[in-house]
Amino acid sequence: MKSIYKALLVALALSVGFTLNLNAQVQTTTSTTTGTAVKEVQVERGEVVTVAGNDLVVKMEDGTVRHLPNIPESARITVDGKQLGIHDLKPGMKLQRTITTTTTPKTITTVQTVTGKVWYVNPPNSVILTMENGENQSFKIPKGQQFNVDGQMVDAFGLRKGMNVKATKIVEVPETKIAKQRSVTGTMPPPPPADVPILIAEENPNAAPATPAEAAPAEPAPAPVSTNATEAPAAPAETHAVSGNYPLLIGLLVLLILIVWLVARSVRSKPRP
Repeated sequence: MKSIYKALLVALALSVGFTLNLNAQVQTTTSTTTGTAVKEVQVERGEVVTVAGNDLVVKMEDGTVRHLPNIPESARITVDGKQLGIHDLKPGMKLQRTITTTTTPKTITTVQTVTGKVWYVNPPNSVILTMENGENQSFKIPKGQQFNVDGQMVDAFGLRKGMNVKATKIVEVPETKIAKQRSVTGTMPPPPPADVPILIAEENPNAAPATPAEAAPAEPAPAPVSTNATEAPAAPAETHAVSGNYPLLIGLLVLLILIVWLVARSVRSKPRP
């Protein structure tokens, strides 16, 4: 009968403990430790091909063509110190998008501290403590939990009724914070070349105006005869003419010799007085 009565008291204490506000009896402190941030910068460059409404087509630096649909009206590009929207972009503009990713490791440490007097212990699963406000509260005992009893650390099996204990639970949760910052800058396309001819034909201001007769094309004048002895273009023609008269000259020379011979002979044949 006594054991049944004790079991009823334990059950009642457990039910009361679970209905109490746990956070009102447990002191919780949270601290955050921040590690060294790591930054990664990614740069993309391209040239505007066309803009149609809020759709943008860009030729990237590697030669690929990228279609960026539905560019929001709030998007801004810094060009020569001015903030431009999607409708201000022109084909040929050079764009550069810089994405800076900052990764920061953090460790969130939560410390929970419970102080009370042992009213009932069921090692190694649970313990009922009488809190500072006089109310009993039940706690589950985590595996490996240690209790501070008058400066000595004991486990659940070392707890006894009436002991003043202090339990501390430390939970460390790693966390990584990632922040991305995007910025887009650009340059205007070069101005088109002016429509100016390279050379302009200009009349001689000292020349007299041409008459209709002078304007007509003149017949080519005969080439002048050169007296320069070094010029020998006509020599072949003269040589050809002389070579053609060689037989006649030879014949005349032979005839002249024959006449001279006959005259000399006749002179010799006459008798002297």
